Parts: sequence; structure tokens; C-alpha cells
Amino acid sequence: MAIGQEPPQLLKQQLFYKGRKFDFEVNTLRLPNKAEGQWECIRHPGGALAVPVTAAGDLVLLRQYRFAVQGRLLEFPAGTIEPEETPAVTIQRELQEESGYRASTWKSLGHFPLAPGYSDEFIYAFLATDLEKIETPPEQDIDEDIEVVLMSPERFEKGILAGEAIDAKSIASFFLAKPYLQP
Repeated sequence: MAIGQEPPQLLKQQLFYKGRKFDFEVNTLRLPNKAEGQWECIRHPGGALAVPVTAAGDLVLLRQYRFAVQGRLLEFPAGTIEPEETPAVTIQRELQEESGYRASTWKSLGHFPLAPGYSDEFIYAFLATDLEKIETPPEQDIDEDIEVVLMSPERFEKGILAGEAIDAKSIASFFLAKPYLQP
């Protein structure tokens, strides 16, 4: 915030939808210039994401159907932070559930807002190495349609630059992890 700038004043907050993964509210604000308006906001507990790297240097990715975009996206394993979980606990659970891998070495890559124009969700990104394939991976959630894909970092980056169907949190996390990946 710039020096001398005060934040908008919240005049009214209305919860329109309380969901399983997020809430939707409409807020009436008064800006410092005295203008008033309504701002929609999705309230989300946050998510955690892993950039898993095999001993051979391949990335473990998921090709997953996403209803909102009516298609399959290439993504890193990720999930919503559950109540009483830390981001690190969330992503360790999600990596096993979604990919069938377990990592013994974890490095935080930081966190970032996903879509601050309409949501308060932050993604906590981690590099996951020293992977082990789980003999009997847990069953996927009933609402997930996931294919595990191994891909070199070079091939993944070419896909990003070519505009392949890859989600934004995976693109951002890849570039946060890139300094730690084998050339």
C-alpha cells in the first residue's frame, strides 16, 4: 500500500454460498476516494502443490479432467488444505493419493496468491524429491479422473511455451523449482 493510502472500508459483507471447498461472498466497500461498489470474493482455505522429481530427473505430473474448462489439464499434484492441516501435511497426503508416489525430501518453494482479483486462495509450493513408488497406492477420490504422466523438465517447459493445456499454479511452481532441477 502506498504511503498515505488507507485501505477500503468494508460497509457490508454477504455470504451467498457456503461450499465444501470454498465460500462465495459479496462485499460492499467504500474506497479512499469515497466511491462505493460491490466486490465478489471467493474465500478458500488455500492449497498445496508438489513439484515431484524422480531420481532420473523426470517430473511427475497429472493429466486431469477439469469440468470448469471442459477438458484435461496437465498439472502437478495439489490439493486443498483441510482444517487442522499444514500445507506440508496436505501435500504429502495429496502426492500419495493422486500420483502413487511418496517423497522423503521436501523443500518449500514459497507461496503465492492464485487469483487475487476474486479469491483469497494462496498456493504453497514444494519441491518433492527422493521419490518412492507406493506398492499399493490409495484409491483416487471418486470425483477425480487422473492419469499420471512422467515428463522431462525440458519437455514440460516446451509445452508451457507452446501453450499446451497446463494450469497456472503448475506453471508458476515449475519456474520456482527450475533452479533446483537437473539440467
